[in-house]
Amino acid sequence: MLATTRAVRKRLDPSREVPENLIRECVDLALQAPAGSNVPRTRFVVVRDPELRAAIAEIYSDIYLNSYRESAGYIGRVEAKDAGIQQRTARSADALERALHEVGTIVIACLDGVRLDGSPAFASASMLGGVLPAMWSFMLAARARGLGTCWTTMHLARERDVADVLGIPFDTVQQVCLTPLAYTKGEKFGRADRPEADEIIHWDRWDSGKLAAPPMNGIARVSS
Repeated sequence: MLATTRAVRKRLDPSREVPENLIRECVDLALQAPAGSNVPRTRFVVVRDPELRAAIAEIYSDIYLNSYRESAGYIGRVEAKDAGIQQRTARSADALERALHEVGTIVIACLDGVRLDGSPAFASASMLGGVLPAMWSFMLAARARGLGTCWTTMHLARERDVADVLGIPFDTVQQVCLTPLAYTKGEKFGRADRPEADEIIHWDRWDSGKLAAPPMNGIARVSS
């Protein structure tokens, strides 16, 4: 399960409705993830209303097509070991922009009670460290039930607009990521092309001879 929980984009099947009870099961399991100070701050906004989904998908598409797609951070322009695989992944990302309008359930994971804008790295790592494991557990639970997910933060370039659409209190609740949720076309997924463990383990000290990730000159930004 851990090796085959993929980012599903092209293989989402919007023709099959996801039952609410399965979503509740996934959230219930997600809440078993570790929580800082034993205070679960992860909240899930599950969007099923067609008009609200359409509004979110429109915001996503606007960012994707008018900012991200032509930026240096676009996945198809990021250096990778296998250029062919990278281009296939880029086409898959493009497919999600088209598919999000059709998917019947969109889930947004949020951090409740605090915003981290401009916070020190240790604070961001600590607080987001409660949401990220919960969302990953949600995705694993979805995979076990034949559902596909795809972690994306694209909509955060217009987070306030999405907050307005969904009534999320922007000053006290920070959106962390978004995923479509749908049954998949087929249930067999393979392992991703990843480095071998020994290529990226640094024993005791940082080893400059190990595989290095492509450099990033600052964080890639997109604007609304």
